[in-house]
Amino acid sequence: MKVDFIAEVSSNHSANLDRCIEFIDKSSDIGCDAVKFQLFKINKLFSKEILKSSKEIADRKNWELPIEFLEPIAKHCNKRSIRFACTPFYLEAVDELLPYVSFFKIASYELLWDDLLAACANTGKDIVISTGMATIDEIQHAVKVLKENGCDKPLLMHCVSNYPSSYAEVNLSSIQTIRDLTDCEVGWSDHSVDPAVMYRAIHKWGARAVEFHLDLDGNGEEYASGHCWLPDQIGTIIKDINHGFIADGDGRKRPTLSEEKERLWRTDPSDGLRPMKLVRDNYKS
Repeated sequence: MKVDFIAEVSSNHSANLDRCIEFIDKSSDIGCDAVKFQLFKINKLFSKEILKSSKEIADRKNWELPIEFLEPIAKHCNKRSIRFACTPFYLEAVDELLPYVSFFKIASYELLWDDLLAACANTGKDIVISTGMATIDEIQHAVKVLKENGCDKPLLMHCVSNYPSSYAEVNLSSIQTIRDLTDCEVGWSDHSVDPAVMYRAIHKWGARAVEFHLDLDGNGEEYASGHCWLPDQIGTIIKDINHGFIADGDGRKRPTLSEEKERLWRTDPSDGLRPMKLVRDNYKS
């Protein structure tokens, strides 16, 4: 089994290209398969009423990823052999991202927006979509829209849209429910920052991919909310999980190369003594 790990940069890049490049490097170093950014414009993300009444939300304009960052981000991802993914939050963003991304990620909050789903699916790129807050009927409808527009195999991510989410509410068994009722591959989008949740999602419920929010140093815009992993934390988990899958082997029961020498030191059935008589002959004076 191969689990893809997707590092979600979110707005922790601080609109700094050098920091974006560092996220790519660190994600590659810790064993991620993809690194994901978000492309939004605050005035196309929230209504005028909300922007007028909430300075906190309006100030998120400072979190926007500059369009001119897309090309250098894509080039550096290619250099580091890691896939570049991005979440479009407005329709025009799909075309802006198309020349650069390996796949589109649709956020839980946009799952109901058929026009965005169709626009992403029509590109022919792979689609990953989070399902936080959604009912199974809403998820099935989103899958229908994606398939009708050319995305036959979307990857669905079970998710709890609470930042952070507790281990008691993650409901990992929903991974199997979604899989059974959509006939799609399903992964886990983590907001728990809990190693036990991560291991359980993969080893018990067969999560095909794991997305997690990453920060480099605790100084990112979203780190204080408590849903971001630091590289050393998540890097250890990725390493352990990959080692575990290697340890599964091929299922054929046979002596390993490292056991060949020891085989000769087993009990010889002729007299019940170790090692085999073939070896003992080498000790005769």
